[in-house]
Formats: sequence, structure tokens, C-alpha cells
Amino acid sequence: MRKFSAALFSIVAVGHAAWADWQVVSTSNQPSRIAGIEYRRVGVENSGERAIIDAVLVSPKAARLEVFDNPGGNDTLAEVMRREKCVAGVNGGYFDTAFKPIGLLVSRGRIISPLARARLLKGVLCSSARGIEIVRVGEFSRNRKLDCAIESGPFLVDLGWHVSGLDRTRSARRSFAAVSRDGQAALGICSEVTLDQLASLLSAVPLGGNFKIWRALNLDGGSSSAFWFQGKDDDVISIPEEKTVRDFVAITTK
Repeated sequence: MRKFSAALFSIVAVGHAAWADWQVVSTSNQPSRIAGIEYRRVGVENSGERAIIDAVLVSPKAARLEVFDNPGGNDTLAEVMRREKCVAGVNGGYFDTAFKPIGLLVSRGRIISPLARARLLKGVLCSSARGIEIVRVGEFSRNRKLDCAIESGPFLVDLGWHVSGLDRTRSARRSFAAVSRDGQAALGICSEVTLDQLASLLSAVPLGGNFKIWRALNLDGGSSSAFWFQGKDDDVISIPEEKTVRDFVAITTK
């Protein structure tokens, strides 16, 4: 198994105006054991600055989204992904000092924590018979039957556009979820960027193929951020979290 330190996956923080000019300079991909799911690593450059995003892209109907609760904090992302035979995953949403989830958390059809109204909680990543979606809290129906859901935020990209008004001062490792207009989904990680920089980058840089981000939602960042992917030949890419987290978002077979 290959493990990569956070430093190798860092994104260099630069001024807000410069991010619109980032150009893709390198891409690499690795297929999974499931058709329609692949890992992408995208490198971009601007005036000597470099950035990298690592993501798993999921075609419609290729797999399903799962949210795994970790109430005792006993498991790491890598342990859960292997045990549940997942293809890929990232850390989930926010939790308080008592290790209770903040905002909606639905795992395997069971509501663990209700929808909440808070400054950062702007959207819901969810899965149902309609597929994988990201919806704004104001659009969310409490009557929907969901397989899984996680409330987080803020929004990074909405309707294909970089969301304005995001923080430009604090850089940290970041994880995110994204969807396209045609039903594709992505889970990814980057590091050492502000929320505004990540939003600008995701709205401008294609993750791969015809995947164009329509909506992107920030997940819990900093030391909570983690990423895991298992390739076709069982080659694992793992970026571990630096602290115990409450829940995980994963891609599994149908």
C-alpha cells in the first residue's frame, strides 16, 4: 500500500485573482475495479506556483454513495473502507467537542442527527433513488426517503459558478464533494488553500473527461481531511486523517 503525506498533496496558496489563470499541466488516472469509477490527480500551474487535486470520479449508476457513522471514534477512514469493501472515500461532516455530529446525518437509511441551521451548514450531500445530489438546505425536503445524507458547507460551487464571499484568510487541507449536471459525482481532497481559493479552482479546472462541476460542497477540513482509493489491482492511495472523525463518506458497489 502506498501512503502519501499531506505535504505531497499540498496546494500552494496564492492571491484570489490569480486562481482564474491556473492551467492544467499534468493529469494522471487510475481505474478502480468497478467500471465507471476512476481516480484522477490533476496538477495545475500559474507563474511558478503549483497545485494538486486528488479525486475519485463516479459515473451515474456505476456505484452508490454511503455514509458510515463512527460514534465511538474507534475507526480510521482506511479501516472502514477496507472492512466495508469500498472503492473510495473521504472524511465526512462537522462534529462538536462532545463528538456529536453537527447537522443532518443519515446512515443506511437511519437518521442519526437532524437537519440543523448554522452559519457553515449550507448544503446536504445525499443519495436516494434519484442518485447522488447536493442540495441547498433551503431546497431540502424533510419528507424525502434517503439512503444516506450528510449536512456540511459552505457551498464552493453553485450552478457552475464560484461562490462569492468565502473566507480568503485561513489556509488548510480541504476535502469536498461535487456533482455535475448529468449525474456524475466526485469526492476529493486538496490542502493548504482558503475556501475561496478552493472554490475558484474547482469552478475553473476540469477534474477529468467531461466532468464539469455543477455544485461542490466543502466537508470538514484541516486535520479531519482524509482520502482513500483502491485501484483495479488493489493498489491503494491513502491520505489519512490526523485526528479521529465522526463519520465518513464512501463510494461502494451497488
